[in-house]
Amino acid sequence: MNTENVIAPRPPCPPFTRETAIEKVRLAENGWNSRDPEKVALAYTVDSWWRNRAEFIQGRPAIIEFLTRKWRKELGYRLIKELWAFDGSRIAVRFAYEWHDDSGTWFLAYGNENWEFDSNGLMHHRHACINDLPIRESERKFHWNSSRPRPFDHLGLTDLGL
Repeated sequence: MNTENVIAPRPPCPPFTRETAIEKVRLAENGWNSRDPEKVALAYTVDSWWRNRAEFIQGRPAIIEFLTRKWRKELGYRLIKELWAFDGSRIAVRFAYEWHDDSGTWFLAYGNENWEFDSNGLMHHRHACINDLPIRESERKFHWNSSRPRPFDHLGLTDLGL
């Protein structure tokens, strides 16, 4: 049997329950906080389609290029995602992340994403609306080692008043 084209499931897979949707959101958050474009891209179908702000991206190679460019610019990146709604193979999240540019200016980026998954639990559509707000370093709320996932005892968006 040729296993080259076999897609390994990325559980949890649809249809989602509240618990599995929350798990999927946290797994996505952890992946993005790794800032490893190749690792993150594996959560998406090979032909995944994104709208990210005003940019349209299709396929894993384009996702890897986009994320590489993103994390070269967005230094100190720390992300929190929170489940907003779910139904069948779709999940809606709200999120916020902090980052700084190479001059040390901090930003809070926030918005929402709509996701749709295939039966293997790979995301094939991602629609993201994002806004950036300059903040002072003293206004930051995401305090953990930026090369690691958010600790389980760190507050989420609702508890942080976001």
